[in-house]
Amino acid sequence: MPTGAIPVRRLSPDSVEELTTAAHALLAAFDGRATQPDLLAEVPHTAASLGDGIRQACRPVDTPDGLFVLRGLPVDDEAIGPTPGHWSTAADAGAAFDVVLLLLSTLMGTPVAWEGQQDGRFVHNIVPSPGHEQEQTGASSSVLLSPHTEDAFHPGRAHLLVLGCLRNHDSVATTAASVRRVQLGAEDVELLSRPALPILPDDAYAEAQAYAGDPPSVPTLWQAEDGPTLRFDPAYTPLERASDAHRAAYRRLEDELARVSVAVSLNPGEVLVVDNDLVVHGRVPFQARYDGTDRWLKRSSVRVPGRRTRPPAERAEHGYGQTVVEAFA
Repeated sequence: MPTGAIPVRRLSPDSVEELTTAAHALLAAFDGRATQPDLLAEVPHTAASLGDGIRQACRPVDTPDGLFVLRGLPVDDEAIGPTPGHWSTAADAGAAFDVVLLLLSTLMGTPVAWEGQQDGRFVHNIVPSPGHEQEQTGASSSVLLSPHTEDAFHPGRAHLLVLGCLRNHDSVATTAASVRRVQLGAEDVELLSRPALPILPDDAYAEAQAYAGDPPSVPTLWQAEDGPTLRFDPAYTPLERASDAHRAAYRRLEDELARVSVAVSLNPGEVLVVDNDLVVHGRVPFQARYDGTDRWLKRSSVRVPGRRTRPPAERAEHGYGQTVVEAFA
């Protein structure tokens, strides 16, 4: 799997100083707790004061790769403490980085959260957890996390996925593949543009999995004004319900995404920004130690107001009863 030619944007030392100073000032004003609602209310005002260098680094994804890596942020491996064994035990560990991600996310759009996931936090902790090793969720480790659209089951899913690295001693790679790099025949594109199959809620959404409504069928591919987009999660798509021709086209798309996939091994302080309408992402398997040194990412989700990269029919979907919460509503 290729690892090179990934778009990189580097923050200047002055921009890093400005951003981290702003984050620490916000955190200090609210007792070091990044989850305080009053802190969240101040984030837009602080973000609005940040300089052009930071704003330029947060400009929209502008290549067919559908992603970029932002570099330059510092992380003190000792100061952040041990990697939590579960998101629920993280408390305010790495809180300054949470605020940095919120500021960056706010310059890109509107941070969003889910009422039913990680207690409604706007920044999630992604860590391997005992007992979840083989799940298709961010808490897994020993299995390949299959390439997928983040929260593909829901019409309110993020436009952008922001992954910040606090620790990655084992160089565990995130995989990413852009639909704008694949090559498919016209017949396959036509088949996959039909709303033939639903995408079911993943294992991180137990309440959604119990929803009583009929799962809506959705297209896998859609042609937006600026090019093709996709909605893709094979682990939670009941392909057995599709025709032979549709299944074959879906498998060819899977093969193409694997062909163009890149591996992004984040270093501490690096931030990967993924366009969730263009790029499917996953993670290679690794052996978790649960000794406080395992891979630790922070994740925020961003919606971009006014963006038109999805079929209008999505607006009628029930979202399996899951509610998206906007940070500044």
